[in-house]
Amino acid sequence: MRHTLFFLVPLILVSFVSGCLIHRDLIRGPRLQPTKDSASLQPVFPPVANRSTSQLEGARRYADSLGTTAVIAIQNGQLLAEWGATEKRISVHSVRKSLVSALYGIAVSRGMIDINQTLEALGIDDKNPQLTKAERQARLEDLLTARSGIYHPSVKDDNGPSPERGAHPPNTFFHYNNWSFNASGIIFEELTGLTLGEAFKAWIADPIGMQDFRVEDVRYYEGKESAFPAFRFWMSGRDLARFGVLYLQEGRWEGKQIIPASWIEASMVRYSDLGDGVGYGYMWWLMPDGTYMATGTGGQKIIIDPQRELVVVNRVNTGERLGRLIWWKFGPRVNNPQLRHLINLILEASPENAPVMTQS
Repeated sequence: MRHTLFFLVPLILVSFVSGCLIHRDLIRGPRLQPTKDSASLQPVFPPVANRSTSQLEGARRYADSLGTTAVIAIQNGQLLAEWGATEKRISVHSVRKSLVSALYGIAVSRGMIDINQTLEALGIDDKNPQLTKAERQARLEDLLTARSGIYHPSVKDDNGPSPERGAHPPNTFFHYNNWSFNASGIIFEELTGLTLGEAFKAWIADPIGMQDFRVEDVRYYEGKESAFPAFRFWMSGRDLARFGVLYLQEGRWEGKQIIPASWIEASMVRYSDLGDGVGYGYMWWLMPDGTYMATGTGGQKIIIDPQRELVVVNRVNTGERLGRLIWWKFGPRVNNPQLRHLINLILEASPENAPVMTQS
């Protein structure tokens, strides 16, 4: 036994150290370099001319210091910045919610879903415990706006404690609870007969030329907490940038309406005022300066600024399996003030633009 331990302990230590070295990019991020030509979006979005190389380099170094693994900035259909592994598929975390919102908009326009229907009318329930009569009066729209009043336990919910069951009737109180988001994805599948991956690829990814998304890039996670599994989209930065531009263009791509403009407009209504000028629409965060964003754990961001015709994508690789544990303990998190500062640095490098997103 002693001989076994003598050899086993060093092996475990070596494996752990090797894992840390392999995943060192999850601790501080790899050195952020310009995106390689083979992965560049330049064939679709040509680079802005007359940019200040020195100022852009300063912005890149700042992004590097944050642990960011990919950055894309597009303004007026032109690339301002493009750094890192923009082609790498990693988890988008809660950005998934804005992706699902887009799918709902298309399904509604095709008559496949009526967001005014209640869960009771649709025969939707949960298990252990079941939903109450009052909870089943929540409409699909209430799930999209995080105002369902359903505080049932959910799979992979790391958003903190929920109010007591029955504390608020549907459509009276905002609470960011993954039950509503998980359920909305699975209900979408039941009503359309398509998986989220199938619908996203056929309705959005293929029509706008996404290069990396696959049907299997939507992954499901079962749990005893709820009948509705959690799900995650794994996507590349360059594909998210295309999605952001699609929203900036009010759902149009090369003259074709992909997402109804009326749905995008409805998505930006402040169904909940969260204070300090921040609101929540149909699974989008609405900021006080007129920008809106999809955001996820660690610093997954799609920022859309209609006033300046600007889309910015930021990625942080949070890993999976062992890498996920390493990132959770040691990895970087990019917050909104840091991202605003990065955007300003990028814009200052362009001769025709001034900084944006100066709000605290």
